[in-house]
Amino acid sequence: MTFSAQKCGICFQPPSIILIYRDNRQDKTRQRIIPVRNFSTFSDCSRAAEQLKNNPRHKAYLEGVSLRQLQKLYSLLRGHLEGRSLAESLEKFQQEETIDPEEDMNKLDDKELAKRKSIMDELFEKNRKKKDDPDFVYNVEVEFPLDEQLESCTWDMESDEEI
Repeated sequence: MTFSAQKCGICFQPPSIILIYRDNRQDKTRQRIIPVRNFSTFSDCSRAAEQLKNNPRHKAYLEGVSLRQLQKLYSLLRGHLEGRSLAESLEKFQQEETIDPEEDMNKLDDKELAKRKSIMDELFEKNRKKKDDPDFVYNVEVEFPLDEQLESCTWDMESDEEI
């Protein structure tokens, strides 16, 4: 990869994505303005982000930019087109991207479930300890305190026990 993305942002007027990247061959920092065309308040942000990332013209430059970041930029642009302020758009995006632990995921449709799973995968990768991390410890054992009496459940009974 001869290009490494450093910063990525959005410009509302004219609608465009601004990419600041490092050209490793010439050892220079450059800026690329990618115009956003045919995008409206009814457009799908994830589809637009995928199309931009797979566009042969911009693919080499956007290799270091995550699909989630491009989706966020498109979401901010859609919020601007709908008349919301930047703070309101960021708040709405944050609400969509947070996972409520009390939410029943069984009631979600396939698209929403896939979105939630990708958010959880990204959060897992962000928090995961790798072997190269300075605070990595192999084979960690944790004792959990028993504050309450454990309840027995019927699903974990042995097969020879009476049900």
